[in-house]
Amino acid sequence: MSIKRALVSVSDKQGIVDFCRELSALGVEIISTGGTSTLLAKEGVPVIGISDVTGFPEIMDGRVKTLHPAVHSGLLAVRDNEEHTRQMKELGLDYIDLVVVNLYPFAETIAKPDVSYEEAIENIDIGGPTMLRSAAKNHAFVSVVVDANDYATVLEEVRAGGDTTLETRKRLAAKVFRHTAAYDALISDYLANVTGEPLPERYTVTYEKIQDLRYGENPHQKAAFYGKPLAALDTLTAAEQLHGKELSYNNINDANAALQIVKEFEEPAVVAVKHMNPCGVGVGESVYEAYQKAYNADPTSIFGGIVAANRIIDADTANLLKDIFLEIVLAPGFTEEALEILTKKKNLRLLKIGNLSTASARKSSFVVTSIDGGMVVQESDVHSVNPDDLQVVTDRKPTEEELKQLLFGWKVVKHVKSNAIVLAADDMTVGVGAGQMNRVGAAKIAIEQAGEKSKGAVLASDAFFPMGDTLEMAAKAGITAVIQPGGSIKDEESIKVANEYGIAMVFTGVRHFKH
Repeated sequence: MSIKRALVSVSDKQGIVDFCRELSALGVEIISTGGTSTLLAKEGVPVIGISDVTGFPEIMDGRVKTLHPAVHSGLLAVRDNEEHTRQMKELGLDYIDLVVVNLYPFAETIAKPDVSYEEAIENIDIGGPTMLRSAAKNHAFVSVVVDANDYATVLEEVRAGGDTTLETRKRLAAKVFRHTAAYDALISDYLANVTGEPLPERYTVTYEKIQDLRYGENPHQKAAFYGKPLAALDTLTAAEQLHGKELSYNNINDANAALQIVKEFEEPAVVAVKHMNPCGVGVGESVYEAYQKAYNADPTSIFGGIVAANRIIDADTANLLKDIFLEIVLAPGFTEEALEILTKKKNLRLLKIGNLSTASARKSSFVVTSIDGGMVVQESDVHSVNPDDLQVVTDRKPTEEELKQLLFGWKVVKHVKSNAIVLAADDMTVGVGAGQMNRVGAAKIAIEQAGEKSKGAVLASDAFFPMGDTLEMAAKAGITAVIQPGGSIKDEESIKVANEYGIAMVFTGVRHFKH
């Protein structure tokens, strides 16, 4: 076999003129449609219009042009099937040996902030996926290219042997079906959102590979990093790496955890994360002050951690950051002086994240978690407590300063693995108890970490207290105020203990389990 006829119809025309010129020089006849045909003719590449092949005009603004037996017979005919061959000859049809197609830019269209529903629907490609699927199904005989990165391989093999190898055709066909599946998934997701069905009877997601990773959580596990199409600029998948080694699987998870926490704050904030839990969070008048608080919250655990800031890193802050070993620093930007300081650390990864705001932290999305044999899907936890919604359940109300620290702690505990307890004072965490099998254990860890700093601190709990023992422990440690969801059948026991010790306690009515 050899490639004699190619059908070319592309929306993204990058590299297509040179590719077709090379094919034509190798004796391949080029059939094309619409704008692609016009471009090739303008650039002096010999081209046959699709209507000359089908004997039928392009109609309905180009909606119907390649949906024709003359096209799909040429693509689907099994070349070593005598009946197929007889029918092709009887009907005067010719084979098509190569299809080069990429699709209407649906993703780019719906990414426009002012896109209308009608415009989105008009950019759903019909003929393109149909040709791709026909050619990919018949890859035993037909080569199909959907990615401009494969032009060079096809040309090389055609020059060498007149056709692509079966191995290459299989690989190209597999890429086509991945491509069309992703295209349909994006359309499905768009329409599900339009029709108010975010959790439909079939849930299809698509992601694009950003990079291969050296390994996963451990060296014996394979891993790769994928991003969702149209990801927001303030997500890790859209981050720009300015310096340092490639990200690892664990780096990505930790950095994402840090990013989600720092988005909770409007004021300058810095978050330090280890193993997806915050080890230090601080807010201040400047990023410099916020970092000092985050560092002092736990100077031991921050070593080898991830630091996220919601303000541009300046030189003064960079000089503090350089003094310890960190895996990643991520921020909306870095001053030139800060970059000069931090890039002297060869392996430190610097990530520039798009415009960070609390609004993005409150934008609902869906979280997909794989399980053995399936997955579970839920809305992301974007709840933000309104101070006016808090219910004071104790005799003593929290002071203005206590309320400020309670709200700070509540923002942090939301992102700590359950069971979770956070102690806060002076706009910083002073103790974090994470991932414990019981709430008393989490409180004990947080209080032990805080030490003397627990005196006068406030406590945030991600879920209610099933009994009064956690309040007893908090009171003995000198904690003065508590924020928790409430809702336990033994709330009155906790309220009684709080009143006995003069602790102010507020209920949010919302819990923040994080598994």
